[in-house]
Amino acid sequence: MNPSERIDQLIAKLTDWRGKTLAGIRRNILEADRDIVEEWKWMGSPVWSRDGIIAVGNAHKDKVKLTFANGASLPDPDQLFNAGLGGNRWRAIDLFEGDKINGRALKNLVRAAVDFNQIKLKRKAPAGARAKGHSSKK
Repeated sequence: MNPSERIDQLIAKLTDWRGKTLAGIRRNILEADRDIVEEWKWMGSPVWSRDGIIAVGNAHKDKVKLTFANGASLPDPDQLFNAGLGGNRWRAIDLFEGDKINGRALKNLVRAAVDFNQIKLKRKAPAGARAKGHSSKK
């Protein structure tokens, strides 16, 4: 079973509000960038990636948590992050029963995460290319 099918299966098993919420989050993430890849990691967590991890989704007993791998480095003008605010890297959005997803703001946050991942990759690539192109011998 591929990761997208596993995520489908997880959402189907969540027959309460958490399944609908996770499905809405997923839809917004995938609509934000057509090149986002779905993965299944850590023994049952949906993960969305593009040039690195963007976010991890988890359904808990009383909430759905969407954790952004580099959330501390992302602009959050709509103040979606409401959990993990003290960390150096990760930031999360906790959604509780009755909470509404701000689709526009979530898509903007996802796009910012993709941009962050791509900039990080570009910074690493030139250094490696330079090292290969120059000899240490004189």
